[in-house]
Amino acid sequence: MKANRIRVAAGSIREASDETLTFVAQMGCSGVIMNTPALTGQTPFGSSPIGSSFLQNPAAEDLPPRWDYLELLQLRTRIESYGLRLEAIENVPLGFYQKCILGLSGRDEEIENYQETIRNLGRAGIPILGYHWMANSVWRTSKNEPTRGGATTTVYDHTLAKSAPMSFGREYTESELWGNYEYFIRSVLPIAQEWGVTLALHPDDPPVESLGGVSRIFRNFEGFKRAMEEIAPAPNHKLDFCMGTWAEMGLEMMFEAMQYFGQKGKIAYVHFRNVRGAVPHITETFIDEGDVDVGRAMKLLVDVGFDGLIIDDHVPQMINDTLWAHRGRAYATGYIKGLLRGLLSPTG
Repeated sequence: MKANRIRVAAGSIREASDETLTFVAQMGCSGVIMNTPALTGQTPFGSSPIGSSFLQNPAAEDLPPRWDYLELLQLRTRIESYGLRLEAIENVPLGFYQKCILGLSGRDEEIENYQETIRNLGRAGIPILGYHWMANSVWRTSKNEPTRGGATTTVYDHTLAKSAPMSFGREYTESELWGNYEYFIRSVLPIAQEWGVTLALHPDDPPVESLGGVSRIFRNFEGFKRAMEEIAPAPNHKLDFCMGTWAEMGLEMMFEAMQYFGQKGKIAYVHFRNVRGAVPHITETFIDEGDVDVGRAMKLLVDVGFDGLIIDDHVPQMINDTLWAHRGRAYATGYIKGLLRGLLSPTG
């Protein structure tokens, strides 16, 4: 059997609950990637167990501007107590750095807090922080589109979204977004290097030119080359390669980018998901029914020597599923593990 350096983890987890971590361990995953974990910013001493802290979801105005070291450490050790790794955290709350994206007054204070969050991740032994550059977040025009067998999924239709009002009262140009990005990443990346934290950049989702008046600069191959090779080239600056979002840019672009950045060792982890269609109309699908040849994608990752993480992402909601979509995720994770095992077997 070929050597396997790829790990299959579980993602999109906000709450480090007993039920979720037990389920992930039972699926045989290496660990978890927490997505914007519901940390309170207050070290949970006393009678409040660390697990209950993650089940709280305080109002945005009550959130601190950065994450606390001890709470991050306790999150990591809690996950490890289930025999899992805390492989990465992707996405701090958008309010931690939204002024940075828009270039507003107060961004320097946000940068200082972001730097301290990175230091605390390094101190706590958490190796990867995923981030994005979407001031108004991910957009979908429908969250209950029927798909195979009556499962429900999400859709983005640009003809419906393009008439949306300004998200922040005015237009923000591509030039502004690039200038703000350069200012931000050159301020935080050296801190990440110092503390042994890899920063992993996610594409704009959906990858369109502008939404709500805000330009989207990570919507094509050229944007990522500019970020990774011109503005902020560093060994610890990599991609959160969202296969679905890249496919929304075009299937061949997705495969070209996967090979290009994979060969350079610039992919930290992969969102292994499938879609039907591309901009301007996209439907998220089960992993085995979209436009992406997922077998070809897995083989490419193996062939370029990818040695990072793969997680499921954005799965349809199956019958009697939970908000986290346990059933949909179990299906996707089993499929991913089967693809990988088949490629790495003596006859694969």
